[in-house]
Amino acid sequence: MKLLAAVALLLVLTPGCRRGGEGPPDHPIALGKPHPKGYVAAWTPEALVIDGKLNEQAWRSAPWTDDFQDIEGDLKPKPRFKTRAKMLWDDTYFYIGAELEEPHVWGTLTRRDTVIFYDNDFEVFIDPNGDNHEYYEFEMNALNTVWDLFLPMPYKDKGSAVDGWNIDGLKTGVDLRGTLNNPADVDTGWSVEIAMPWSVLKEFAHCPAPPKDGDQWRINFSRVEWLTEIVGGAYQKVAGKREDNWVWSPQWVIDMHRPELWGYVQFSLEEQGRATFRPDPAWNVKCALHDVYYAQRTYRDSTNAWARTIDQLRSWLPQDYTPPEGLSLTATDSGFVATIPLMLPDGIIRRWHIRQDSRLWEE
Repeated sequence: MKLLAAVALLLVLTPGCRRGGEGPPDHPIALGKPHPKGYVAAWTPEALVIDGKLNEQAWRSAPWTDDFQDIEGDLKPKPRFKTRAKMLWDDTYFYIGAELEEPHVWGTLTRRDTVIFYDNDFEVFIDPNGDNHEYYEFEMNALNTVWDLFLPMPYKDKGSAVDGWNIDGLKTGVDLRGTLNNPADVDTGWSVEIAMPWSVLKEFAHCPAPPKDGDQWRINFSRVEWLTEIVGGAYQKVAGKREDNWVWSPQWVIDMHRPELWGYVQFSLEEQGRATFRPDPAWNVKCALHDVYYAQRTYRDSTNAWARTIDQLRSWLPQDYTPPEGLSLTATDSGFVATIPLMLPDGIIRRWHIRQDSRLWEE
C-alpha cells in the first residue's frame, strides 16, 4: 500500500496530465493539456440589480476571467472579439456577468427555450459535483431570450437534454452598448448579468448549494459567434460558414459537452482577492481514468465489446502510456469500472472511479 500511495501522491504533485504519445482522435484529455482554468468567486453582501450593467461595487471589485479563446485552444487563431466573465455569490444566488465585444449586435430569437445558439449567444455550463453527469446548460442572446436545460449525461454517452427543465426564479439582464439590429452603425458590444437561485441548482448538485467556503464546482462559458454580412439593410449569416465557438477554459475539441474539461469555480467567504485558487489535487488521476474511458470507447467501437484488462487496451491508449500503480479494471454487467487509488497530502487515501458512461466518482 505504501508503494501505491507514493505513486498516487506523485500524480497529485505533477502539474498537468502526464502523457506520452497521442491518444485516439476522440480523446481530448489525453493530449497532455494543463489543468483547466480556475476562478475564485467571492461572497457579496451587496444586493445586485440584474440589469446587465455590472456597475455595483461588488462587480467592480471582482476580477475578470482570462479572455476567452477558441474552443480548440491554441490549435486555432485568437478570437476576433474579446469576451470575459466574472462570478459572485450570496446565500440566494450564483451570479455570473460577462462582457462581449461586438461591432454589430443582433438577435432574432424571442421565444424561451428555442435553440439560442442559432443567434450569437453567451452560454453557461455547470456540473456541481464534477461527476460528468447531471449538469446544467444555459444560453442567452442579446434580446435577453434564454434557454435553460438539464443533461442527465453527455450526448456522447447517449444522453439527451431535458428542455422542460427550468431555472425557476432565474434573473437575467442585458446591457446594449450600441443599437440592436442596426447595420447602419458600429456598436461596442453587450454585457449580460445572470442570477441563478441555489434553490434550483441544488436539485442535481449532490453537494451543498449554496456551497461551503472553499467548495469547487466545474463550470465553463462559451460564446457562439456567427460570421454575418449586410444584405438589403439587414444582417445575414454568411452561407457555408459555421459558427465560431469561444470559451473560457479550452475544450480542445468542438464539443462543450465534455464536462471533464471544464474550468473550476472556487467559492470563497473571504474578502475579495484574499483567497487563492487551489488546483484540483486529483486532476492527474482523473486524466488517467479518462485515458481508460476513451480507450474503452474506441476498443468497443472496433470489437463490439469492452476490454476486460488493461493489456487488451494497449493498442488504443497513448503510445507511451504507463498504467498508474494500482490502476484496476473491473468488468460489470453494464460495461466496466476503472479505479485508481490516490493519497492526498493529508495522508488520506481515496479511490477514484470511472465507468463506461463517463460517470466519475470518489470514495
